[in-house]
Amino acid sequence: MDWIEIKKHYENDYVANEIVEYVKNRWVALEAQSEDHRTFIRYDKGEPLFINDKTDYESILHRFSYIKPRTIYATANVYSVLDYESLKKENSIISVTPVFDIDGSLEDAKLIISVAERIIQELDRFKVSKSVYLIWSGRGVHVQINENAFSGEIMKKYGPLKVAHSVVEFIIARIVNEVKEMSKVAKNSERELKVENKMDIGRLFTVPLSFHRFLDYVCVAFKPDQINDFDLSWADPKNYKHNPAWREYESGEADELALIALKNAPNIELSAPYAKNEIKTTVRKSEGIGRFQVMGLMQAARYYLLKGDLEKAKSFGLNRAIFYAWAKRSRPVKKEVSQRRLDEEESKEETYNFEKVGNEEAPVDNRSGLFMIGKKVQTPEDYDREVAQRINAIVPYDEAWEKTLKYLNGFPKEYLEDQRLFFERIYRPVRDSFLEKVLKLN
Repeated sequence: MDWIEIKKHYENDYVANEIVEYVKNRWVALEAQSEDHRTFIRYDKGEPLFINDKTDYESILHRFSYIKPRTIYATANVYSVLDYESLKKENSIISVTPVFDIDGSLEDAKLIISVAERIIQELDRFKVSKSVYLIWSGRGVHVQINENAFSGEIMKKYGPLKVAHSVVEFIIARIVNEVKEMSKVAKNSERELKVENKMDIGRLFTVPLSFHRFLDYVCVAFKPDQINDFDLSWADPKNYKHNPAWREYESGEADELALIALKNAPNIELSAPYAKNEIKTTVRKSEGIGRFQVMGLMQAARYYLLKGDLEKAKSFGLNRAIFYAWAKRSRPVKKEVSQRRLDEEESKEETYNFEKVGNEEAPVDNRSGLFMIGKKVQTPEDYDREVAQRINAIVPYDEAWEKTLKYLNGFPKEYLEDQRLFFERIYRPVRDSFLEKVLKLN
């Protein structure tokens, strides 16, 4: 589906209200529409992205419209406070939605539903039913327990993340052999049929009525008593069938199950600080992030910290990366390069002005307000393609962005404002060791 149709879907009042209600007090992420790479937005001005009301929702979709967001995610975690520092503290999580993640091929949709049905049967054995709902996730289904089914006493005593993890682990263990048998008869042409426990401190799940990241399905919610009637037509974005009763729960309904699960599930430590779980990346020795991308990323972060405009930050980052690459090729090492001379030589048309970033200036296109060199405007989309996509192929881009902001915040503001100090004291020491020196910051 094209972006206009997706945008229209998200602008629908019913869709907006359902999404807002679901994601309140959760950490949110947007994923751009793309067939060949994944681009996430998880932060807004250095803080975790959140949507707590309709105004937040409309504002975020508008401000990040340049990436053409297709999919909306949210954490299973519900937070008391949502800011960067709170993400590191497990006690900021007040509840967690247990999610049984069932995945497979579309050809095996009936088997996927059969696995979901077995989970529901097991939950029912432990008298957990009113708080259970399902979300068709695109090519799988999430069986979820409303987080309010656990009493505050249980959450406080054992920790909400540990409770959720134990419940999911315990139930899966009871059906794992049956799932293995089902997998033997599955077609598995795209993906293996499986059910997983993905309950960890930063996990994201697709939210109700969001689009799947590449399939033209929306994620619809339904209740257990509808499971035998479900078919893929329910997820048709032009005629979806969605049950808002996912909100229903019975407080304390899942307490007994939680106590049994905590006693019987493997004792896995989940209380490590968030920072230890921030970056889980394997980098092949032959790969690395090039200087061009490091410069673009760090200059974008520099602009963002100084002026707070993400779109222009991306434009500035790419502009500076291009400029310094040109300067290196075009001048003796000791000779000062004039950005104004470069631009005036390449373009005689007075369609631009200059914006000062600290003691540095760069040309800005009068029409778009974005930075430019010669007649070429550097757009946020260009930055995503030339910088973010290349970084994302090696490490998650949003993690690189977050760590770069943190790295730059460790320097005095005058270093960010001074072109020479930024280059010599901030960029140069890490330009060839970005992965080791910046991404491993605690």
